[in-house]
Amino acid sequence: MKGLAFHAPGDVRYDTLPDPELAESGDALVKITSCSICGSDLHLYHGGLGSPTHCFSIGHEAIGEVVETGRGVSRLKAGDQVMVPGSVGCGACRPCMSGLINKCENGGLRVYGIGRGLGGCQTEAVVVPAADFNAFIIPDGVSNDQALMLTDSLPTAYLGCVNADIRPGSTVGIIGLGPIGLNAVEIAFVQGASTVYAIDLVPERRARATELGAIPLDPAVAVETVREATKGRMLDCTIEVVGARATTDLAIELAGQHSTVSVIGAGLERYDFPLLAAFRKAITFRPSVCSVQRYMPELIALVRSGRLHPERQISHRMKLSEGTEAYRLFDRREAGTLKMVLEP
Repeated sequence: MKGLAFHAPGDVRYDTLPDPELAESGDALVKITSCSICGSDLHLYHGGLGSPTHCFSIGHEAIGEVVETGRGVSRLKAGDQVMVPGSVGCGACRPCMSGLINKCENGGLRVYGIGRGLGGCQTEAVVVPAADFNAFIIPDGVSNDQALMLTDSLPTAYLGCVNADIRPGSTVGIIGLGPIGLNAVEIAFVQGASTVYAIDLVPERRARATELGAIPLDPAVAVETVREATKGRMLDCTIEVVGARATTDLAIELAGQHSTVSVIGAGLERYDFPLLAAFRKAITFRPSVCSVQRYMPELIALVRSGRLHPERQISHRMKLSEGTEAYRLFDRREAGTLKMVLEP
């Protein structure tokens, strides 16, 4: 088959890859119809996250059609159109059964396209292990674009908002306005936030947040602006979506007394934590990795009801064969890139 493969930092190519085959009775083979590039894919692109070996397929957001199932698969059949969540669990252990896929006792956190035996989804096909648990049929009322966003981007934004403990009337700051951050803006309002400050270096992304009802801020003036607007009280909740030292420090600086700081940015940097500031404000600090399967039912309902519109964050469509150029554009944030969709 054809797909995108990591060769070296900054070197992703459209390559010939081994055809995926069923290995376990619970596996399903899915023909990819649409996939996308996630911000965390850039860690791999730049050689982070213990980047895979030469010519390893990459990517972890996809939808497609079931082609073949193992004997142990009962919920899916050939021809079903499915969503493939970015990470997988065994579906049988206690953490998986409670929705904590990232704590799976039979393999731990496993993500497509990062190794540990899972090929990537920016390909023509992928094998989904424990498919009855790790694949979801696309329901009526959910478009393919919406379904693609449900595989990772929207659930991660939702986790950030849930962990931020947003309540009716809350004031919220969201730092980082890629697709996840913009989805978080929309979710925060659905959860009852009265005011959302949307913070990013890129003017075009701040403009998008304004269209969703947020107050756009450049990071350089965010603290001063919020302090003045809240008369020094600062914010009830802040959500960090970048995964960097500067943005995490900013999230804590913007936080008010007894507030919550939710961190969903997947950062690799090691840095000192401003513990004294957190103590003084009695901050609840909640970093977490999303277990997509846990939130899928409620998010499907919100999308079908028309309260959430994650597909609006899709900015570009390209052929999978144009993946090298797609990664270059996405990495450099050129041409107004937000969510980049690739189609085989």
